[in-house]
Amino acid sequence: MVSQLEIQLGVVGAYLVVALAVGLLAYRLTSRDAEDYYLAGRSVGTVVLLFTTFATLLSAFTFFGGPDLAFRAGPEWILVMGVMDGVLFAILWYVVGYKQWLVGKAHGYVTLGEMLGDRFGSKRLRALVAGLSLFWLFPYVMLQQMGAGEAIVGLTNGIVPYWAGAAGITVFMIVYVVIAGLRGVAWTDTLQGLFMLGVVWLAVGWVATAAGGPSALSNALATNKPEFLALGGGLYSPQFIISSAVTIAFGVAMFPQINQRFFVAKSGAVLKRSFALWPVLVVLLFVPAFILGTWAAGLGISVPEGANVLPVLLNEYTPVWFAALVVAGAMAAMMSSSDSMLLSGSSYFTRDLYRPFVNPSATDAREAWIARIGVALFATLTFVASLFRPGTLVEVGDTAFGGFAQMALPVIVALYWAKTTRSGMFAGILGGQVFYLAHVFIPAVEVGSMTVFGATYLTWDYALWGMVLSAVLTVGVSALTVAAPEENQHRFTEGLRAD
Repeated sequence: MVSQLEIQLGVVGAYLVVALAVGLLAYRLTSRDAEDYYLAGRSVGTVVLLFTTFATLLSAFTFFGGPDLAFRAGPEWILVMGVMDGVLFAILWYVVGYKQWLVGKAHGYVTLGEMLGDRFGSKRLRALVAGLSLFWLFPYVMLQQMGAGEAIVGLTNGIVPYWAGAAGITVFMIVYVVIAGLRGVAWTDTLQGLFMLGVVWLAVGWVATAAGGPSALSNALATNKPEFLALGGGLYSPQFIISSAVTIAFGVAMFPQINQRFFVAKSGAVLKRSFALWPVLVVLLFVPAFILGTWAAGLGISVPEGANVLPVLLNEYTPVWFAALVVAGAMAAMMSSSDSMLLSGSSYFTRDLYRPFVNPSATDAREAWIARIGVALFATLTFVASLFRPGTLVEVGDTAFGGFAQMALPVIVALYWAKTTRSGMFAGILGGQVFYLAHVFIPAVEVGSMTVFGATYLTWDYALWGMVLSAVLTVGVSALTVAAPEENQHRFTEGLRAD
C-alpha cells in the first residue's frame, strides 16, 4: 500500500517534472544570443507578461508568509498586499515600466544598470546598481529556500527535514535556470500562476466545507480570536500599513526579476493591458491565502516548530493528496520567483560586472557559461545561509523589499528629469542605502524618552524615511552639480515616442 509520505512527495515531484518538461521545450526554441536568453527577444504578449510577473513576484512571501502572518496577527495585511500594493505597483508599472520599455526598445538595454550606466556615462554607477541589486536579491532567494524547507516539514509532519526541502528546490532551480532562459521561465510562470490561483481557491472551498461552513468558521474565530473580526484589532497601525505598502510597491519595481520584465513586452499596448489587469490578479490570490491563515487561528490549529500554518491546516481538513497538491502550488510560487531571480541576477552579474570590468571582449558563449556558473554559486550560497534561518519569511522578505525601495526614487528622477547628474545619482542611491543598512544592522538607540536611532521616526518606518532621503539627495545634489561631458542628459528622451 502506498504510504501517506509517498503520496505527498509523489504529487510534489510530479509537478516538478512537468515544470522541467516545459523548460526543456523552451530551451529548444531559444536562441543563444543574450537578448533572447534574458528577455525572450522582447516578444512577450499580454497573458504571458501578466502571469510571469504575477508568478515571479508572488512567492513564498505570499503563499506561506502571508497565511502565517494572518494566523499570528490578523488579516489586515491584506490591505497592504491585496489592495494597496496591487494598486500602487500597477501605477508604478506605468510610471517606471512604460518609460523604461520605451528607453530599452530604443537603445537595446537588458538591465537597469546598463540603462543607467549609459545614461550617465559611468561604469561605476552601473556596477553600483548591479551590486546593490545582487546584495538585496540574496535574502529574497534565500526566502524561497526557507519556504520550501518549512513547507516540506509541515506537509510531512517533520518526517522530511527542513534542509532536505530547501536543498531540493535549490537543485531544481539551478537545473531549470541553466537550461530554460526567460522564455522557459515565462511559459512555466504562466502555468504556475494559473495553477496557484486554482488550488488556493479550491483549498478555501474544501476547508470551509470540512470545517462546517462559513458560519461555523466565523463563530470559531469570534470565540478564539475575536480581535481578528474588527479592522484594527490586529497588530497593525495605519502608519505601519501605509509604510509597508509604499516600501513594498517601490521595492518590487526595482527587483531585478520584475524590473527586467519592463523590457520584454512585445508592444506598449501589451504593457498597458498587463498593468491594468494586475490589481485583479493580486486580489484573487491574496484574499484566499489570508482567509486560510485567519481561519486556522480561529480553528486553533497547532503549528509545529519550523513549519508553516498552510500545510498543517490542509493536512487537518483535506485529503493527503490535496494538501500535497496545494503545497506543490506553493512550491510553484517559490520556483517561479527563484528561477526568475537567478536568471535576472546572472544577467546583472555578467553584463554589468563581468563584461565591463573583467572581460569586455567575452563572446556570447563565454558569457553564457559565466552566467550559468554564477547561478549555481549564488543559489548554493543562499541555500547555506537559509540553513541558519535568520528570521521569519515575512521579516526576511520585508528587509529585501526595503533595500530595493531605496533605489526607486533616484531611478524615477533619472527617467523623468533630464537635469539629473551622475553625482546626484551616486548621492541619492548611496545615501538611502547607508541610512537603511544602518537601521537594519544596528540596534535601536533610545535617549530618555526620545528615539535617537530606531525603527520609526514620528511613527513612520525608517525605510520610508530612507526613500525620502534618497530623493532629496538625488534632486539636491543634481541641482548643485554640472553634468560631465560624457553624460547623456537627453538619452531617455531623444528618439522616444508613445507607443
